[in-house]
Amino acid sequence: MKRINRILLVDDDEPTNFLNKHIINKYELAEEIVVKHNGAQALEYLTTAVDGKYPTPDIILLDINMPVMDGYGFMQQYESLIPNLAKKITVYILSSSVDLVDFDKTKKINQVTDYIVKPIRDNQLTRILAEL
Repeated sequence: MKRINRILLVDDDEPTNFLNKHIINKYELAEEIVVKHNGAQALEYLTTAVDGKYPTPDIILLDINMPVMDGYGFMQQYESLIPNLAKKITVYILSSSVDLVDFDKTKKINQVTDYIVKPIRDNQLTRILAEL
């Protein structure tokens, strides 16, 4: 199975982060998992990656509903970082929301590859890696 260098998990829910890290580690899907608890922290990390201080992640798993800055706010700011990133990052929304408004809103964001309803399952992660 393909292995990637880095996954950025952006979610304020610790049990979800624990579960996601467990699944990723169980299948040895990534060398490193970086966790940020809101969109602002994730943007700070990515800005530092642009400066060369942190490696750029290959995948972002992004929650929608978070304090400080939600997933939609993150995506608005993220668009301005894209030209400066060392490589293309594949972004997936990973949310517990099954609201059709969220599905439709996400479809309008070109940089989002797919919408996954929590919890992420093994077969979804392997599909993500196969698509890279």
